[in-house]
Amino acid sequence: MAQPVVRIPEAKVALSTASVYPESTATAFEIAGRLGYDGVEIMVWTDPVSQDIGALRRLSDYHGVPILAVHAPCLLITQRVWSTDPWVKLQRARAAAEKLGASTVVVHPPFRWQRNYSRDFVNGIWRMADETDVRFAVENMYPWRYRDREMQAYAPDWDVTKDDYRHFTVDLSHTATARNDALTMTDRMGDRLAHVHLADGNGSAKDEHLVPGRGSQPCAAVLERLAGRGFSGHVVVEVNTRRAMSAAEREADLAEALAFTRLHLASPTKAGRQ
Repeated sequence: MAQPVVRIPEAKVALSTASVYPESTATAFEIAGRLGYDGVEIMVWTDPVSQDIGALRRLSDYHGVPILAVHAPCLLITQRVWSTDPWVKLQRARAAAEKLGASTVVVHPPFRWQRNYSRDFVNGIWRMADETDVRFAVENMYPWRYRDREMQAYAPDWDVTKDDYRHFTVDLSHTATARNDALTMTDRMGDRLAHVHLADGNGSAKDEHLVPGRGSQPCAAVLERLAGRGFSGHVVVEVNTRRAMSAAEREADLAEALAFTRLHLASPTKAGRQ
């Protein structure tokens, strides 16, 4: 009889440095190395170390933790990080990725009030992607909600599958906030899905970033489907641990997230007859 075996996936599991906030970028490297993550994704934000290529390289070498991706500074709180010009931000993110050996730059679609940037965003991303081997993986977002009101904060759209990009990032906390179907979105992204932000959510208007398995999103099913089709991109644990009461509790949450990810990325196959 054919016996089921488990195929070890090619996809690497990384820790977003945002997952240790309010602790530092340096702390993320330490935890990632101790828990056995395959690497980190650098969230470029107001922490000076996250902006310093030399410091990041030294942390990576010291802890033996590769830098797999760079998240460009696209948040409201990072509007002045690496210039106020959004194209300069992306150029610097690409240069950082190239110098650090990262394969991917994660980028959000523009805010609607960034009119010139949003008008040329799709074509501009293609132009930048043609200039480098680094993948610009554009991330799905969500409408902003307050009570019964909904505001479209992103342009061309928060649903990035409505536009033509070479590579996508799917974020499962964002699918929860948007209240759309994560499996359908990953299917629409198809072979252009290059990067995963793994987190959970319950459909709150707040972007929750729960530990996977603690919300309503099909985190396990998404991972299993990706494993079944031989996904070879990166899966990045991007969870909110701000409410952790201690460093030990934060580390336990990140260990749980890593175990969940590895379990569901392991794709069952069948061996030949014994």
